Formats: sequence, structure tokens, C-alpha cells
Amino acid sequence: MLSTLLLNCNLEQKNKNTFSITFTDSLSKDVQDGRLLLLLAKDDKTEPRFQISDGLTTQLVFGIDVEGMKPGDEIIIDEKAFGFPIRNINDLPTGDYVVQALINRYETFNLKTGHTVKLPPDQGEGQQWNRKPGNFYSKPVKVSLDNTKTQHTTITLDQIIPAVEEPKDSKYIKHIKIQSKLLTEFWGRPMFLGAHVLLPEGFDEHPESRYPLMVFHGHFPDDFGGFSETPPPADMDTTDYSARFGIYGYRKFQAQESYNFYKQWTSKNFPRFLIIEIQHANPYYDDSYSVNSANLGPYGDAIMQELIPEIEKQFRGIGEGWARFTYGGSTGGWEALAVQMFYPDEFNGCFAACPDPIDFRAYCLVDIYKDKNAYWYESDFKKVPISSHRNYLGQIQSTMQESNYYELALGTKSRSGQQWDIWEAVYSPQGEDGYPKRIFDKESGEINKEVAAYWKEHYDLRHILERDWSTLGPKLQGKIHIYCGDMDNYYLNNAVYLMEDFLKKTNNPFYAGEVAYGDRAEHCWNGDAVNPNYVSRLRYNSMYLPKILKRIQESAPKGADTKSWRY
Repeated sequence: MLSTLLLNCNLEQKNKNTFSITFTDSLSKDVQDGRLLLLLAKDDKTEPRFQISDGLTTQLVFGIDVEGMKPGDEIIIDEKAFGFPIRNINDLPTGDYVVQALINRYETFNLKTGHTVKLPPDQGEGQQWNRKPGNFYSKPVKVSLDNTKTQHTTITLDQIIPAVEEPKDSKYIKHIKIQSKLLTEFWGRPMFLGAHVLLPEGFDEHPESRYPLMVFHGHFPDDFGGFSETPPPADMDTTDYSARFGIYGYRKFQAQESYNFYKQWTSKNFPRFLIIEIQHANPYYDDSYSVNSANLGPYGDAIMQELIPEIEKQFRGIGEGWARFTYGGSTGGWEALAVQMFYPDEFNGCFAACPDPIDFRAYCLVDIYKDKNAYWYESDFKKVPISSHRNYLGQIQSTMQESNYYELALGTKSRSGQQWDIWEAVYSPQGEDGYPKRIFDKESGEINKEVAAYWKEHYDLRHILERDWSTLGPKLQGKIHIYCGDMDNYYLNNAVYLMEDFLKKTNNPFYAGEVAYGDRAEHCWNGDAVNPNYVSRLRYNSMYLPKILKRIQESAPKGADTKSWRY
């Protein structure tokens, strides 16, 4: 028995991988806080930092928090690091790897709430840890690992990601950036909001005209997307393959769609509107969800009271609720519905496509009010994993546990910059440590019912509509339009079904809007029942603007300016 124990101990000692990571003082002489990541890939088709995801093709990441790391300090990555998709670094299979390290650098924020937190500020890239300007990283190296031996590898961070180039103004696209007084006060340092503004044809030639404003919500845009004054080159490479849609040459197709929209935008009879895409990346994510939040601060009020009025002032917006509309997909779909509800007099309609969960009884496949665990369906004798992503055939690509373990490898305390963590950061109350309270334990999946109750009263859009319909209903009649594919990759259609059940039963008044589903359509379906999803997802503006024009014609108050912009 003793000899067996000794043998096991020897095997444990031999089967041990350690990596030491340091950074040079040529990058910085200051101490660093952040998330230190070790990245391994089986091939060098691209750097390991660009091969990490929660999908089937992901490579390996191991992460630890560091505070006060000095130049020359050797930080050890070993079995204590949290890994994904392999949990323990000692379980790495024998083989050849391309290895890289990176630190997602944190800065200290002294919040208005009195808390001090350490978070990665956005640096103009939209909260992408692997592309964030200022982050330190190492050049990839090839390493052979043998899981029967003890091995130690040293990695030096000696590279720094350069700054992002600011987009340039053109005839049609302008850019605006303001310091927000409200957000600066909350975060304890200067905080900014920005937007890309698409000007209507004839803007300069019609200085007397004032325009309706379209707020196109979505993830962080580096510039106004889907609009190009030039067609794609005839010889543009078309060998690229879209695995999602099963077609070649999708990049050229997208470029052609952008040019087609430009031609449509400048055509004689197309509506003359302002369209904006907002930049509101924050220390937790590439997007604030456009609402006030205990953890992110008053982004809703900052956008509505500071950014939009400044845009309407500079670019001759009408500046009244009947002439503002909002639309978007996914995150933008949730935002479109949320801002229409939370600022009901400030918008005249929302078009919410494939919205993030709008009823938390269907938080994707989890009911946060009834379920005990977010990772497993449980019975007396079985534990079945809950899916987080599927393709249009229903084939599972990732589970809830896997998606959240991926995030936990990238960052603790809701700091991964990924989807589940930002929902938590937006919807949760602030914890005693200043970070968001967990809706469920990130390792076990156990749901916190107190946090769930807070979510329900503050951000469950279906619940809020039902609870407050007597006051909200009269302000929202004819304004709510929701679209979702019935094979949405993230199961977002389930919450839309629940919302529709409520809306169909409304009275005094009846909601008088629209809910529609795309047969076998995946994520980003926006109500186009004619074209396949890979086409319709590129046509949000051209899909909704004619509907908005019709709404204005039917609902504009007497004496409203419905003519100066109709040239």
C-alpha cells in the first residue's frame, strides 16, 4: 500500500507543467494589475490570442489575477490557474504547442458609491482583450510538452498592442465624442460617449431642414457599418468561406451590400433621416446596454440627456419624441426595446430583432426564478448539461458551463468582457466589494435567488411591461415590434414567445405592434421573410426605415415638421 502511494506521488510530481511570465521594463517601469493569460494552440495559423473562444474551434487559455506585478517579476502559471477548455494545466496532452502570454491590464476606479474596483478600461477597441491598446504580450513560441515529465517554460512579455486609429469624417459619415458629466461623476475619472452619424443625402444643400433621428443600437462599432460610397473591386478575393452560412465570398457580398445601401440612401425617394450608431464601451464590456445600472452607472440618462441632444444640436435633429426611433439586433434588440420602455415619451417606435433575453423565465434556456442551477437539468439520477449555443439544425456547440468557464478563465468578478458577465454587470446590484453580485456561482452554477429577484424588478422587460402596463401601455401603443428566428443560436426566441403571450392579451390599450418569427432562421433575423438570413442581417436600415416613415405619417402631432426633410 505504501509503495502504491509513493508511486502515485512520484507520478504527480512528474506530471507537472509550470510557466513563468515576466515583462520587461522597456514596456513599463510601473507595477501592473490585471488578468495574466497563458495561451496555447495546436497550430500557428494565427497567434494563439486570436484562437480563443467558447466555440468548438477554441484553443487553450489559463488565467490568474495579478496585482502589483513589477518589471522582472516572474509570475508562475501552474495548476492553480483556471483553464479552459482544459481545467487543469497538468492535464495538457503530450504534444507540440504554440505558446503565448498576455496581460489584460487593469486600472483603479474610485466609484461614486465609495467602492474601489480594478477594471480594464476600453482603449478605443471595444473591450477586446486580445486587441486592446496598451496590453502587453509575448511573441508566439513553439514548445513541446510531455505530460510524463516535469517541465518549466519561461515567457517574456516584450510587445505592446498599439493605439487604435480614429475613424475619419467623410461627406456622409461624421463622428462625435463628448465627455459625459454623469458618467464622469460615477466612475471618478473622465468618461466619454461617442457616435457615428450618417447624414442624409442633401444635408448641406438644405440647411433649413431638420431631421428625424434613428438610433441603431448594437455592439461596439469602429465606424458606421454597412455603408460604402464605392463598390467592391471586381477582382476582390472570393475564396473566403463562411462556415456559419455555408457560402464562399461572403466578404465581397457584404461589401456589395454596403455599396447597395449607399445607392439606396442617396436615391430620390428614400427617407431623409439621421442614423447614429453609439459608442458606449465601458470597463466591463463593449456596450452599456443603454440603461442605468448599479455597476456601470447612468448610461441610459447620459445617452438620453447628454449625447443625443448634442447630436441633434450639431446635425439639425428635430429633437422631439415623435421624430426619434430605435432599432437593432441581439444586444441592440434588447436595447431598442428597453430604451423605448424606460424612456417611453422619447421614442416613437422600436424594432427589436433577436433581442437578448427579454423575459428571464427564458434566460436563454434557464429560468432564473424556478431553476436551482444554471448548468444542469437535474433529476434523481441524472444531470444533463444545459446548452448555450446551437446551429440551425439544433446541434449543440457549447454548454452553459463551458461558456461560463471560458469567461472565468478570462477574468474573475465579471471582468471577462464577455456575454454572461456583462448581463451580470448591467442587471445585478453592486456587491460589498464593489463588483456585480453573481446571478449564479460561476463554478457550480447555483442560482442566487435574491439577485434573481432584483433582476426581475429592474430589467425583466416582460415583467416590467406587465407590471406597469396601466401607465406604460398608453405611451407604447403601436411602438413595439419584435422579430426573432425560431432557431436562434442562443435560444432567444423562447423569451420572445413569452413576451408575445403577454402582448397578445394586453388591453386598455392593446399593444398594436408586431411580433414575427423566421422559420429555421438563426441569430440576427430581423423580420425579412423573403431573403435568407445571411442577406437580411445586413439590411437593418433598409428594412426598418420605410416602416418608420409610415409610422411618422400616421402619428406625427398636428403642426409637426413633416415636410422640411421630405425633399
